[in-house]
Amino acid sequence: MTIKIRSLDSTSAGFKQQLDTLLAFEASTDDAIESAVATILQDVKARGDAAVLEYTNRFDRVRATGMAAFDIGQDELQAALESLPHAQREALQVAADRIRVFHERQKQELKGFSYTEPDGTVLGQRITPLDRVGIYVPGGKAAYPSSVLMNAIPAKVAGVAEIIMVVPTPDGVKNQMVLAAAAIAGVTRVITIGGAQAVGALAYGTDTIAAVDKIVGPGNAYVAAAKRRVFGTVGIDMIAGPSEILVLCDGTTDPDWVAMDLFSQAEHDELAQAIMLCPDAGYIAQVEASIHKLLPTMPRQDTIRTSMTDRGALVKVRDMEEACEIANAIAAEHLEISAENPQQWADKIRHAGAMFLGRFSSESLGDYCCGPNHVLPTSRTARFSSPLGVYDFQKRSSILCVSEAGAQTLGKVAAELAYGEGLQAHARSAELRLKPQP
Repeated sequence: MTIKIRSLDSTSAGFKQQLDTLLAFEASTDDAIESAVATILQDVKARGDAAVLEYTNRFDRVRATGMAAFDIGQDELQAALESLPHAQREALQVAADRIRVFHERQKQELKGFSYTEPDGTVLGQRITPLDRVGIYVPGGKAAYPSSVLMNAIPAKVAGVAEIIMVVPTPDGVKNQMVLAAAAIAGVTRVITIGGAQAVGALAYGTDTIAAVDKIVGPGNAYVAAAKRRVFGTVGIDMIAGPSEILVLCDGTTDPDWVAMDLFSQAEHDELAQAIMLCPDAGYIAQVEASIHKLLPTMPRQDTIRTSMTDRGALVKVRDMEEACEIANAIAAEHLEISAENPQQWADKIRHAGAMFLGRFSSESLGDYCCGPNHVLPTSRTARFSSPLGVYDFQKRSSILCVSEAGAQTLGKVAAELAYGEGLQAHARSAELRLKPQP
């Protein structure tokens, strides 16, 4: 079965409309899912542990008689780590170490400040970690130990005191790599619950689960809907859309490499998006040939075929300058610049979740072990959003220590503005601190 991938040309009259159509994606809200999630969250808020126990037994096909059955102790996490084959354990450790080093560098850049004005007034900003964070980790068919590392380690580096991980275990089956990753990352507590009920428990708290300040991590449509609904009660990281890769190529990279890089995102699911921009028509033909050649070797070829047929494209551009302009309009989650001088083009990029520079920087390395976070903005939100990082687990408090002399100057300014806004108490509060005029 062949694959038909869309070919576009930036010089064609209808290119902009074609590109807009290709990029168009709106996470449709399923009324049945929204209704079910609303009911579950309301029930968890009202009945707490009893509701969580009931829904978890039903959806995960388990027969727990109490919430204690869902707790995994540190001994079991450590045992899971020790049970792994040496190569897997070593890979997890290397990835964790690299992720930790990167985020520790990030933390060094996130420091508070203060300064003293001539009249003695001190102003500044203080940065403190969140107290408690919840991490949602998918279970069942989708088990991602890399997501555990990417979500838990920056929280740990930020100084979060308590990291609660929830992970569903359908039919009671636990993924040992996920538990091992939790041990390596320093997760405080692991609870084997999932779905909207887990999000509700983390957001509202129950008798056995303390409410958190923020919930991060990927999940299915029910989890995404629940996170959206509890936002405001707690913080959330983002509502992620389908995975994306955009490859800017000057035609000097092995076309098999580029084809496989496109596959690496297309294999996630049928809605994932893989696009290449290149000024060399001959090279585009080579990449297309590689796609046809390599697709039959892929275990997930059906998913890749659907993704690339429905949402993929090979785009001929005028030159690499134009490729950068189009890349900024796309604002992709993952941007590979596979070129002789990648930095030259990277300097022209304003919007991308993560940039992979040079032909050896495959996106898959970023997913697992380079160090920067793989939780990235999707669906063009890279125009205003950033990768998950230490800063997502901290908050900033402003510091104001006004001196007596400072109050004389600032009080008059504040009173003037407050009267202008019709807020007399504000004005009088400032004026009461003014010294009587001789």
